[in-house]
This record gives sequence, structure tokens and C-alpha cells, in this order.
Amino acid sequence: MEKKMFLGASNLIFENAKSLRYNPTNAELVLWGYLKQRPLGFKFRRQHPIASFIADFYCHELKLIIEVDGAVRADSEVAINDMERQTFLEASGIHFLRFTNN
Repeated sequence: MEKKMFLGASNLIFENAKSLRYNPTNAELVLWGYLKQRPLGFKFRRQHPIASFIADFYCHELKLIIEVDGAVRADSEVAINDMERQTFLEASGIHFLRFTNN
């Protein structure tokens, strides 16, 4: 297993990611239907552990996280946590795309 791809994610993060794969939102299902076809030849992973976080979708080759944000992201505390998480991961060279469930 390539450690750089996971940035030291713990076993607990891996277990949480596995459980999230069983409960996707409708928007995640639609996006995954496209991404799993390897658009433009790039492989994406679903609910991918990175450090102490779980990315909705991650392409290691592009160092790209795609997040599908639901209504809970409107909560100011959740939004602050999201930005702190994004800032940390961007400092590791990872880029972000964010979409809403809509």
C-alpha cells in the first residue's frame, strides 16, 4: 500500500471510509457512476482515507479531491472545519473541487 496516497491515515479512518461507501447520497451515486469509468484515463477512489480525513472522491495521479457537499455544510462550524481540512490538504499539494448535492 502506497503510504503517500493515504498520508498516514489510521485504521479507524479506513473503517469509517468503508462504512461510508455503503451509504452514499444520490449525488455521490451519480458522480461515482461517471468517475468509475475512468474519465480521460484517470482512476478515482471513492471515500478515500487521507491523513485524518475521508475524501468523497480522490484521484492520486491528479492529486485531486472532489467533494459533494450536502445541506449540513451550511452549518458555520462544519464549514470552518471543512476549510481547515481543505487548507491542510492543499498544503500537501492536493487540489479540491466542490459541488453541492443539488
